Amino acid sequence: METTILSSDMVDARVTPKGSLEHLSRQEIEQLHDTGQGGLYPLFRQCALAVLNSDSDIDDARIIFDKYRDFDLKIVRQAWGIKLEIKNAPATAFVDGQMIKGLKEHLFAVLRDVVFISNEIMESGRFDLTRSASITNAVFYILRNAGVLESQGRPNLVVCWGGHSIGRLEYDYSKKVGYEFGLRHLDVCTGCGPGAMKGPMKGATIGHAKQRIVGGRYLGITEPGIIAAESPNPIVSQLVIMPDIEKRLEAFVRLGHGIVIFPGGAGTAEEILYLLGILIDPANIELPFPVVFSGPAGSGEYFDQIHHFIGATLGPVAQSRYQIIIDDPAAVARAMVKGLSKVRDYRRQNNDSYCYNWLLKIPAEFQQPFEVTHENMHSLSLSGDRPVHERAADLRRAFSGIVAGNVKEYGIRAIERHGPFELRGEPAIMEPLDQLLKAFVAQGRMKLNGAQYTPCYRLVA
Repeated sequence: METTILSSDMVDARVTPKGSLEHLSRQEIEQLHDTGQGGLYPLFRQCALAVLNSDSDIDDARIIFDKYRDFDLKIVRQAWGIKLEIKNAPATAFVDGQMIKGLKEHLFAVLRDVVFISNEIMESGRFDLTRSASITNAVFYILRNAGVLESQGRPNLVVCWGGHSIGRLEYDYSKKVGYEFGLRHLDVCTGCGPGAMKGPMKGATIGHAKQRIVGGRYLGITEPGIIAAESPNPIVSQLVIMPDIEKRLEAFVRLGHGIVIFPGGAGTAEEILYLLGILIDPANIELPFPVVFSGPAGSGEYFDQIHHFIGATLGPVAQSRYQIIIDDPAAVARAMVKGLSKVRDYRRQNNDSYCYNWLLKIPAEFQQPFEVTHENMHSLSLSGDRPVHERAADLRRAFSGIVAGNVKEYGIRAIERHGPFELRGEPAIMEPLDQLLKAFVAQGRMKLNGAQYTPCYRLVA
């Protein structure tokens, strides 16, 4: 690899893929260089910059893109394959002139997924992405192409959700839980960013090392809208870029065998509402899927607030689908091991795959992409008299919009142009929503490092 150090902040480099995607067709290269509408260059550049900006302490995508506005990359054809020519890349991605190996793998995972999703999922005509079953098949093909579907071995993949802007105490606790997972031969899947996404992976590496486990999995799943604000952490051993947040969430619940949720903010609330909205569907009532909410002793109040919000908006059936374990990492791991045993037995009895949960029914309301605009946010129906799964779906969309307004470039710019998103609903829904959001703001869960936060939303009962 050739590198030129431009400054303490930026580097030029030429990087060769190794082990995957050494060759691209002429058409694919033209797509990746196409800067126009429909071309892949803007998407590829955005995701590549996010990967190379790993471990950043900035979660405002607009600031990141402005800082590296001269970042550029193009594909160079050679007789023996391709190279990536990179200009003005973040210097933190390099050590003594060499790109960090994990980040290099992530960079070419981006290239793999951007090309595959465009040509094989969006443009091929094979998938009708308005149909539920077809969406599930598309998610499967993306994951299979990325090489993350493992058919051998017992179910052992635990998905961990939680905030990217948690404090040190909660971060250290997530590491302890990950360590207990590693000791029990469990692998970890997260949203791949910092905070509660990095902690469990870091802890699991130590547990795996003590058990002399070679090849422990640290799977990260992201999507273009969030990747800049939550850059993949270097511990991730397998990175997958999904087309949008809805397919990212479906990938989590179909790949994972159980889920642990740490403290977080709007993004974590979105994930919780997505998960519970699916699990309370009558078709999934008998399906085993262990879910644990957990944090250190100081997080007890946080989970009381979450539990109250779920009860007020979704009811006791939703509350029955999870357990809360405070300040006991070993108990969390034991609960997962017990739950995963039930998952294994259920899938064996029903001849379902260990590596992809086909039996889980995901209603169409949770699969269709939600375009975050002021009009669409205003049109959400946050009403207590609607069917509970529809209520959960619109609450999930509301939090998705808040996430966009907080950290996604297009959301931040929309707020600057038109002011806060307006959410309307009945007092029975809006009051607990208001209480929860105020708690997130007071606890510094909306932005990294407790940065000053101006709400991107306005609630109207």
